[in-house]
Amino acid sequence: MSTTTPDAPRSVDRQTKANAIRALSMDAVQKAKSGHPGMPMGMADISEVLWCDFLKHNPSNPAWPDRDRFILSNGHGSMLHYALLHLAGYDLPITELQNFRQLHSRTPGHPEYGYAPGVETTTGPLGQGITNGVGMALAEKVLAAQFNRSEHVIVDHHTYVFLGDGCMMEGISHEACSLAGTLGLGKLIAFWDDNGISIDGEVGGWFTDDTPARFRAYGWQVIENVDGHDPQAISQAINDARQESDKPSLICCRTVIGWGSPNKQGKESCHGAPLGDEEIALTREALQWPHSPFEIPDEVRDAWDATTTGSTQENEWRERFEAYRTAHPDLAGEFERRTAGELPKNWAQASQNFIDSVDAEGATVASRKASQLTLEGFGPLLPELIGGSADLAGSNLTLWSGSKGISRDEADGNYIYFGVREFAMAALGNGLALHGGLIPYSATFLVFSDYARNALRMAALMKIRQIFVFTHDSIGLGEDGPTHQPVEHTASLRLIPGMSLWRPCDAVETAVAWHCAIERNDGPTSLALSRQNLPHQVRDSAQIRNIARGGYTLMDCEGEPEAIIIATGSEVALATDAATLLKEKGRRVRVVSMPSTDVFDSQDDSYRQSVLPSTVKARVAVEAGVTDGWLKYVGLEGAVIGLDRFGESAPAEEAFKYFGFTAENVAQQVESLI
Repeated sequence: MSTTTPDAPRSVDRQTKANAIRALSMDAVQKAKSGHPGMPMGMADISEVLWCDFLKHNPSNPAWPDRDRFILSNGHGSMLHYALLHLAGYDLPITELQNFRQLHSRTPGHPEYGYAPGVETTTGPLGQGITNGVGMALAEKVLAAQFNRSEHVIVDHHTYVFLGDGCMMEGISHEACSLAGTLGLGKLIAFWDDNGISIDGEVGGWFTDDTPARFRAYGWQVIENVDGHDPQAISQAINDARQESDKPSLICCRTVIGWGSPNKQGKESCHGAPLGDEEIALTREALQWPHSPFEIPDEVRDAWDATTTGSTQENEWRERFEAYRTAHPDLAGEFERRTAGELPKNWAQASQNFIDSVDAEGATVASRKASQLTLEGFGPLLPELIGGSADLAGSNLTLWSGSKGISRDEADGNYIYFGVREFAMAALGNGLALHGGLIPYSATFLVFSDYARNALRMAALMKIRQIFVFTHDSIGLGEDGPTHQPVEHTASLRLIPGMSLWRPCDAVETAVAWHCAIERNDGPTSLALSRQNLPHQVRDSAQIRNIARGGYTLMDCEGEPEAIIIATGSEVALATDAATLLKEKGRRVRVVSMPSTDVFDSQDDSYRQSVLPSTVKARVAVEAGVTDGWLKYVGLEGAVIGLDRFGESAPAEEAFKYFGFTAENVAQQVESLI
């Protein structure tokens, strides 16, 4: 594919254009009195070549589906990204750059998805940007295989990632880049900002990896020793990377951090602090940039502007897409539906029919098995559903009959064998979600959600749809013992703002949990699923509808209850058994199943009062995990039967009994409160 050309003849030389980035970056950091000017100044020349000569994008329509994706994995250098977006013509005015790092600005300290147009993902936690990029490049490869036809190519774009030494050191980059090589993501091109400096100084004391050799071992094309301040060398390297279609490419760029600063370039002093007024004045002189802070001459702005070229590129693509529509109308409609993030027209009725069939069957199965059965029911309805497991497919039960593995040579599938890479799996799934056209899910044991924790947090922070399938949700996994028995994990996931968590008690609640997760388009969902079988709970149609409200009355009594038992997951059956024992003694007890506390909390007050009336003070919550989170539901006069210590290695039934998870103990606790 040929390179793009700038909108206007290059009357402004490359150095001047790159210096515009340097000036904006150092001025914004200085005005904010905080930030990282060194990386933007060091990467300015590479950015100018990439954005002016190669990057396919349209500032007038940042959501164009076939745009190239650009990711600043070393997100602390965010002013580089903001300067590029501003200069290229995105809706990011100079006033936003002047408000860098200020409250409610669109230019926060690290690039944040949803703030400035053209920011494809939130970066800053090092290593996750490159991993998001792997996910985006995989999405491009999958969608191209699913939609392109020999005579009509509508998915054809690159993912470009800038990353620094810190990203290279983070373990997640090893996980992700290894998988990227295995999958042959040839349209992924990464630029390593090899400046040898991090916060603590010269990295030679703690980072001496043979990085090119490492990436070659992963199966990448490695382009070494590129002078990051030589536009011709940079351009040649990018062309070489684009010619390699079977391997991702790493361009190793030797750069000088803070390039242009007479006294601070090449030193850690310019990494994460303003240059200072005196040094900025000297830098302006050295760069021959006589303009005032935040001033960009018209000729420089015109030379940078990409709106005309971008609109032309998008219009050419839309002409090709209309030809595609004529030849393949069904595929074109499906592509538009999926890239718009819309669910199929038959989804609502067909999915509800499946939930009703699960209830009618009334099977006693583990909720992990119920999850697999739900995939069997929902999978055929959702060709955009894509996911996998961190080497636990047989335990997480994430494979279903329609699963087709994705490989280097066959990318038109819907199942990813992630290998033992929990953190990369979750962050890569974020990239799949951010790219668009796909709904990702990823799976491991609940106890190993800790390995993926920061990627889960990032999904919630970005408000993107990814479904995290966590099985073996309690001491009920038994003999594997406390290293594999989650205790604090369900509660800790509930603490992540924007994370919805479901712990279903049977196959019906599991199907509803999946349904809610798929329909939720403003954040991620975690499913905590059991290894052990869970009995079917009898409900009427109103109760089935109320499952989606997060909490509902599952078992009631005549008149106002004397006590309420609240439970989730495998402990719901304990609660109903305890209520039956108490009923035989003439006690009036209500059982509330609360598979999702966050969804229940979002309901109106009248509904919450109808389930948990404030007049009933005797309340017991039962969950095989830490207890603190349940105090808001039971109050100071209630009790929680939980687990505030690590578990024990034992058969599940013995472990539950040892820790007091029996109907008799629950009933005794309730009676003590009445």
